[in-house]
Amino acid sequence: MKSPLPIHALVTGATGGIGRGICFALIEQARKDGTSLLISAAASQPGERLDRLVDELRAAGAMAYGVAGDISDPAQCAAMVAQAQAQGGDLTALVCNAGASGPGRLADLPVAQWDRTFNLNTRSAWLMAQTAREQLARTRGSITAVASMSGLTPQPGYGAYSAAKAALIMLCRQLAQEWAAEGIRVNTVCPGMIRTPLTEAVYQDETTLQQRQALVPLGRIGRAEDVGAAVAYLASAAASYVTGQNLVVDGGISDHMLTMIPGRPGKPPVMHAQIP
Repeated sequence: MKSPLPIHALVTGATGGIGRGICFALIEQARKDGTSLLISAAASQPGERLDRLVDELRAAGAMAYGVAGDISDPAQCAAMVAQAQAQGGDLTALVCNAGASGPGRLADLPVAQWDRTFNLNTRSAWLMAQTAREQLARTRGSITAVASMSGLTPQPGYGAYSAAKAALIMLCRQLAQEWAAEGIRVNTVCPGMIRTPLTEAVYQDETTLQQRQALVPLGRIGRAEDVGAAVAYLASAAASYVTGQNLVVDGGISDHMLTMIPGRPGKPPVMHAQIP
């Protein structure tokens, strides 16, 4: 029986909550598939946080290296992909997880904030994909980008975030069509409300936690490993015939909104909670 091909995944935003979840989910998926795994964990800058993650990934059974750079800079994107190749050979999976959001009303949003939001959430994925394309074509690999349920539903008061994530989903659908002939699969994952170190302060308030949980049909807030498992699946051989798709990981909340309209059958009690 033919041995499974080794996996080399470059994960951006790897030191964040969802990024870490993705890295460890890739390890678990590789263990199930019986294949070797090398993770090039990417962060915006080198340092103790990235070094600690690399050590933890190695302790969990993966080969791992750290790379660092600014994903909004084309030259630094190219340098990170080249460094990853030098350390572990051609990439078989690119995971574009890094991104950022910030509050702001569109009426008075500074142009610089609009541009930065698009640069970090949309343009960066395009730059990383362009740079990794030749390697992924040789390995018939995959690209998975982490979008957001905010890319499916407008989020008033959060500046360009919804627009940027919606653009990211369409970007990946277009890449999937343009690069399918080269054997490159491209998909997105849309997390809902996920409990991470970045959002933990919100969930320390028990009332807010209960209100948010009540909005989710599955009755709980998502975990980083929930998103990681979805990404690991899309990067695995099990998804070899899946491309141009958006996998929503939100406990059902995106499709639950119509039940909140007063007077509809089965409408839950009125809750006054804001979705992040």
